[in-house]
Amino acid sequence: MNRKTEFAIASILVLALLLFFLIASVIVRVSLGSPMFFVQTRAGKDGHPIRIVKLRTMYHQPDDGPPLPDAERTTPATDLLRRLRMDELPQLIAVLRGDLALVGPRPLLPQTIKAFGAKGEQRGKVRPGITGWSQVSGNTRLSDDEKLQLDLWYVANRSAALDFRILAETASVALLGERRRPERLIAAKSGVSAEPTSRRQTS
Repeated sequence: MNRKTEFAIASILVLALLLFFLIASVIVRVSLGSPMFFVQTRAGKDGHPIRIVKLRTMYHQPDDGPPLPDAERTTPATDLLRRLRMDELPQLIAVLRGDLALVGPRPLLPQTIKAFGAKGEQRGKVRPGITGWSQVSGNTRLSDDEKLQLDLWYVANRSAALDFRILAETASVALLGERRRPERLIAAKSGVSAEPTSRRQTS
């Protein structure tokens, strides 16, 4: 979608979801204490560093002993925030700034993008997004390689129609849960477009 449309949607979402953000912030503060936010540098478009801010939903890793799996670092309340994607709400501000898109491959650590090599460079040709094709096609049920294939498919086939479809499916996934979409993985591997009649974006 074009930048003006994206900015307008993000502005509306910031206002519409403000109460939910305040409730989520209280949940984080009561469940985990301070700090309430998780801040990290990720790779933006063309590898430029951007700052990602999320509501913190996990306890910090212990200083001693082996690292704990994610499932053991959340509380029931913060786990619900993660499943509803409410921890991502602060990133709407990054969309307004232009660092993130509403829809695009999720922002990853710079070293992760570098490890992808040429595929990482191709993936980084668009702004990373709050949600993306991988997130509505299985997300945590996918391997890293499968996510990369889906992200590359999105970069090659992105369009305004596809972006709106992903936004709608994101709401569905938040409410109904994740499920693998094997037909999308097959399309990604073969390079087949799921929307042959849509006009692809060029910027």
